[in-house]
Amino acid sequence: MNILTIDVEEWFHLLDFNATKEESDWGRYDVRIYENMERLFRVLEDANAKATFFIIGWIAKTYPDLVRRIAERYQIGCHTMGHQLVWQQSPSEFRVAVENGVKMLEDVSGKKVECFRAPGFSIRESEGWAYEILSEYGFKYDCSVFPAAHAHGGLPSYPNSTPGIIEYKGIQIKEFPVSFKTIAGKHIVFSGGGYFRLCPYSLIRKWSKESSDYLMAYIHPRDLDAGQPVLSGLPLERRFKSYVGLRGAEKKLRRWMAEFQFIDVEMAESMVDWTKAPIVRLKDSIN
Repeated sequence: MNILTIDVEEWFHLLDFNATKEESDWGRYDVRIYENMERLFRVLEDANAKATFFIIGWIAKTYPDLVRRIAERYQIGCHTMGHQLVWQQSPSEFRVAVENGVKMLEDVSGKKVECFRAPGFSIRESEGWAYEILSEYGFKYDCSVFPAAHAHGGLPSYPNSTPGIIEYKGIQIKEFPVSFKTIAGKHIVFSGGGYFRLCPYSLIRKWSKESSDYLMAYIHPRDLDAGQPVLSGLPLERRFKSYVGLRGAEKKLRRWMAEFQFIDVEMAESMVDWTKAPIVRLKDSIN
């Protein structure tokens, strides 16, 4: 089971970078989302692949025509309204980000949104309350878990990279975590982001074959954009992580799509025997 997800953000939507954190800053940067999405559409169409698109509400508000085009052919999910880390928000702030994001997506697309991903896989053990809020807004499944320690979050209690059920205060949500490999104690998310761009295709191919039972892949439109500007003020390490491997990423993705069949989250949900899925019970993180 190979699942492909697209996190639909602009090229400057980098997490933990103050210069681009607030919506009031975003109008200062070039619009590249259209050409980057066109590139992704061509890759998917050429491979006849399915994918779930996790879209931030700001994209739907600013470029509704683009979101309607995505929704015509693909499953859409919510990526919050303004692309902020969950643990940097209070429960009430997160509720507003989810409510505004899902309402904007549903109003623009005319479709019910039932799938969610937190920016940066940023739901931790201490943010179990996020699942209660997701349940309130009718989400049936989630793709926010990094099942190990992680810079932006991480849920170490989650049992490896496999579909499961998150339970919090009596509510349950089906979970599709991100995939990774552990090399010398370091978690390598070869199936998305910087590591996908950095790793040679031979390794991605090898690890994908080893993950044939379950592979969760994710791509951002900016990951294929070799011509994007370099944001000034980025620390050297962060600059490397954000811009390494851009030039060869589209070719690599095309090889991946040609060799492995990818489906969306909705199709994957129907293929899982949920009666045998592990249940991860999170403690009440507020009281």
